[in-house]
Amino acid sequence: MTRLSSLLCLLFTAGALHTAHADEQVLFPFDDESIPWRHNLHVNLVQGEKHPENPVLRCGPEGSPDFGHAVLYGTVMHDGKKFRMWYLGMMQRKIEKYQAPGWWRPMCYAESTDGVHWTKPELNLVELNGNKKNNICLVEGDPYSLTRVNDFLTVLYEPEDPNPERRYKCAYIAHPPFEDVRGGRTPIGPNESRWGAFICATSADGLTWKVVGDRPMNSAGERFEVSGLYRFGKFYYATGQLISPWVWHMDGKDIGRVMLAYRSPDFDHWSQAKATSFMRPIQYITNEKPLEGSQTHMGAGIWNRGNVLVGFYGMWQHGPKERPKDKNYFWGLRMSLGMVVSNDGVKFREPVTDFAMIPRGEEGKDWDCISLLQGHAFANVGDKTYVWYSHWDSEGQFRNMEIGLATWRRDGFGYFTQHVPATAAHFVTKALAASDEAQPVHINVAGVTRESPVTIELLDDLDRPLPDYSGENAAVISTESLRGAVTWPKLKSSELPKGKAVALRVNFPANSKASVYALYVGSAKEGAP
Repeated sequence: MTRLSSLLCLLFTAGALHTAHADEQVLFPFDDESIPWRHNLHVNLVQGEKHPENPVLRCGPEGSPDFGHAVLYGTVMHDGKKFRMWYLGMMQRKIEKYQAPGWWRPMCYAESTDGVHWTKPELNLVELNGNKKNNICLVEGDPYSLTRVNDFLTVLYEPEDPNPERRYKCAYIAHPPFEDVRGGRTPIGPNESRWGAFICATSADGLTWKVVGDRPMNSAGERFEVSGLYRFGKFYYATGQLISPWVWHMDGKDIGRVMLAYRSPDFDHWSQAKATSFMRPIQYITNEKPLEGSQTHMGAGIWNRGNVLVGFYGMWQHGPKERPKDKNYFWGLRMSLGMVVSNDGVKFREPVTDFAMIPRGEEGKDWDCISLLQGHAFANVGDKTYVWYSHWDSEGQFRNMEIGLATWRRDGFGYFTQHVPATAAHFVTKALAASDEAQPVHINVAGVTRESPVTIELLDDLDRPLPDYSGENAAVISTESLRGAVTWPKLKSSELPKGKAVALRVNFPANSKASVYALYVGSAKEGAP
């Protein structure tokens, strides 16, 4: 079997990191729709621990497709055996009017057995510098300019798609000459010689791609800087960013970078209307010059957990108004990564305002000290959650533009803890829909002991305790676990009662040291995160 054939076989079995897992609901403390009711509790968000070997994926040698930079404007998937990464390379260490030479940053591919040490296989698909010995993925289409990936790239894997040629899907930004944009555009915004185009493509193997249709998905509309792709419910959603004059506040006032969403029922036809999905709270206060303040950079990298979307976004803080004449427009720009969540795929919110989940490094000391970029790059592996990100030297000097890794306790982005220690506390989940299927319950918890456990009760849809699951029959959790079974002793069962809508109530005794990170309801599919 050839090297390429082996890669194709592996990719056909890739795990569905970006596929919804409807069989299991994950109830996070920072998701206030799934857990709306709480007494004497607050949420502690947790910053990631940066890997000591960062950056874990580095630029290649001169002449390689990622000599200029290797940035995770891209995606990482894990199938239980291998990690697979799609990222953007750049062949030269120079920019022309804030763009890559030739308006092309190739879609590159890498793989790893541990998420830390990466290889860049020779795919033999695209010629560069007189040969095909590189890791560039092939994108085909007409007009040719639509195949020139130039900015943010997202890969989605749907193994259940009946058409094997469409099981891999992606969205990216291209900048075709305007005469190549079939379908035209609206007169909103200024004239441009090259257009911010939202392109979709499909693939059977994730390596060789074909552009969907003969025009951008946003043709007949406005320019759009797409940065995300996911499926949630009945629709595909493409999220990204725009600024005024292409987008504005509800009352028509100018606004800086915000997260927008388009939708499609079939991946071929996309809405012209768009939704405003997220803006930082300070952006609701319209400044005289909104492009100079705190903004939302490139939407969010999304982790689809089936019932909830968790995302990391760029916490854009523009540089000073006064800058040296020889410095570019982005001189002084700094960004860390914050977190947002959504329960409908459209509207996102920030659990704790301006909390940096991955803070940029120390100025002038750490490799990632300028601006961080998010990817669609989340995975639960063993007892850890992995999140990959990259560093952008927004000042245009190509310093350390490579890819790093941050880790957490598995699903450990945040936890409930008592607010006033001397007083008992509890929280109540939303009412969970009745089901005739088995729905086991598990908990991710630390800080419990036999002397100071948490207890878990069930309530009916009118908030009344169910006798067989409450009081002296409550489940007692006295052992720390990443995924411990919640067992109600009278029935010797970890499952919710069938055919009945119920809510979970979790009780903390006074002076509890417990930290509850998540509840899991239902059975996780094989390969689920």
